[in-house]
Amino acid sequence: MSNPLHSIGYRFLNASLSDVRGDGEKSSALSRRGFMLLAASLSSCSAAAPIKTTSNPKYRTPSPEGPKPRNPDMAHSSDFPKSAGVSFSRVPVSGNYIALTFDDGPHPQNTPRLLDILRARNVKATFFVIGRSVDLYPQIVRRTVAEGHEIGNHSHTHRLLSKLSDAEVRTEMARCGDAVGRAAGVRMRTMRPPYGGLLQRQRELVHAEFDYPTILWSVDPLDWKRPGPSVVTSRILSGTTAGGIVLAHDLHSQTVDAMPATIDGLLRRGFKFVTVSQLLAMKTDPATAQVAANPATF
Repeated sequence: MSNPLHSIGYRFLNASLSDVRGDGEKSSALSRRGFMLLAASLSSCSAAAPIKTTSNPKYRTPSPEGPKPRNPDMAHSSDFPKSAGVSFSRVPVSGNYIALTFDDGPHPQNTPRLLDILRARNVKATFFVIGRSVDLYPQIVRRTVAEGHEIGNHSHTHRLLSKLSDAEVRTEMARCGDAVGRAAGVRMRTMRPPYGGLLQRQRELVHAEFDYPTILWSVDPLDWKRPGPSVVTSRILSGTTAGGIVLAHDLHSQTVDAMPATIDGLLRRGFKFVTVSQLLAMKTDPATAQVAANPATF
């Protein structure tokens, strides 16, 4: 059914244009009344029923990055001897193996998102967890273990251990160990002190009483300063060499944002990811490991 305003509007428009000047030429001026009625008639077009569309559930947005590189399937042992050493910032190995580590979790949003990123690339990492956070989010620790990652001790309350008494250090280690045992039923094999602060005497105590070697790092992107994902990626890519231990924090969303480009970049450079315990089990003579110190770049 046509809108009656249309015919009224056009009628006044034609009437306005029909004014004849003395010379018999039609005026092109539109009267005020005709203009208003014309506007009213044309605005009624917007009252038409909206066009409805249905979604296509089979459509998937293509990935702009293309296929993801994948860490190879490997069956390396994680059984390293206690005699391997008391403290490590890197491990001499034969081959381009590295360990990617994450501190201060679990985090309720960032850690699951990180686990998705790692699973898509078949990468196994080591998570140095805080005991009190484990008690808050035990289900995330269970998932982490179920997907093949390693859990390490990062103390129970994240205090600077070098300022604590021996008894307090023991309590920090034991309480975190108990929390992980309750959450996932596993016993941790390594520890990382918060802020990297642990006296040599304390490292020897922890190694003797808990069998934990102290794990530090060879690459620190300073992601806790939140410099942005691209900076985190650049620092890790430029600093990583064979046998390296990469430090990162799944506590920060920017760090997790940086991981796809970081991991993909390392894989494309020929690195292979293993857990810290697997890296320790690969330990070889430093002279032999020197051959793999400079991986191929692309």
